[in-house]
Parts: sequence; C-alpha cells; structure tokens
Amino acid sequence: MSEGISILILAAGASTRMGEKVKQLLPWGTSTLIENAVDTAKQVADSVFVVLGANKEEIKKAIALSVETIYNPNWQSGMGSSISIGVQNILKLNLDQKGLLIMLADQPLIDTSYLNELKKEFDQGNFKIVATSYENRLGVPAVFHQSIIPELVNLNEEYGARHIIKKYHTDIKAVFPNGKELDIDTPKNYSQLIDKMNI
Repeated sequence: MSEGISILILAAGASTRMGEKVKQLLPWGTSTLIENAVDTAKQVADSVFVVLGANKEEIKKAIALSVETIYNPNWQSGMGSSISIGVQNILKLNLDQKGLLIMLADQPLIDTSYLNELKKEFDQGNFKIVATSYENRLGVPAVFHQSIIPELVNLNEEYGARHIIKKYHTDIKAVFPNGKELDIDTPKNYSQLIDKMNI
C-alpha cells in the first residue's frame, strides 16, 4: 500500500459515443468498469477519490466498494475541470501526500502491477511527474509530485493535465504501458476488448 499517494479516478463524462449506455457501468468481468478502476486503485493507495458528473446518482449507487466521490457540476466543460475540482477537494483534506496519481475509469487493462510500476518510479524521487507513454504524447495514468498538485487546480481546459505535463517535460519519466492504455470509447471497441480478453 502506498503511503502518501492519493489516487483520483476521472469518471465524469457522458460518453455520448457509447449511445444510451452509461459507459462507467458497462460490465467488466464480475463487476463494472468503474468498480474495476476503484478496486485496482484501492489495492495501490489508501486514499481513493472518484470524480463523477453525468449520471452521477446512477453510478454512485452502483459502486459497491467504499470510496470518496466528488461531484463536478461543470463536467461538460471537459477533463480539466474534473481534475481541478477533484484536486480542490483533496487539498482541503490536508492529506500528508507525496503525490497524486490520476487515472481514468475507462482503461480497464490498467492493473495494480502497472500502477505500482508508476509508483515505484515516482518513489525513486528523480522526477516531478511519472506518466504513461502513448504513441506521440505522455498522459494519464500519471503521478504528480506534491509541489505540482496546486497547479492542477487551475485546469479548466478540454485536454486535462496535458499542458502541465508539457511544462515539466524535462522532469518527467515515461513509462510504457505495453497495450494496457487502451480505453473504451465506442460500443465497437468495448466488444472488441471483451472478445480479446475473453471476458
């Protein structure tokens, strides 16, 4: 268990490309996408928070695991606003934290071993940010050093933490996820992932 690391799970979007289905509540194994993310996070950190927005009551009721939820009334304005309100709420608690790990609810292949890999790199203390490497960018899941966390409060743009990551580009460790970074955006890639994982 990681002392001093909190985890913020972003799950506020409406997922319009999924049609009428609430993406966070799609079945994954014996649970749902959101519960899978919460369960994974709770195996890595004691303090886990989930930012909800669209369909918040429905999602909140469906989470059987005990977790702190934060409502983002401005969820439609994008991921940056969800990070901002999540961080605001976490900072109010005055947690003794070395860093904050931000992850998404719709990347079900992200597992505890990957989050622990991020944490291990972060705990070495050589970088302000440890981020996931995508083809042409770095992104979440990512761990941000405590000195950077207040800057996340000022996010309000569609692209979330991207400009913070760019700002500290000389102080970042990239971790390669080896396919675990796949996210679910459409019914097609959801069914493809289910078939691939034989769930």
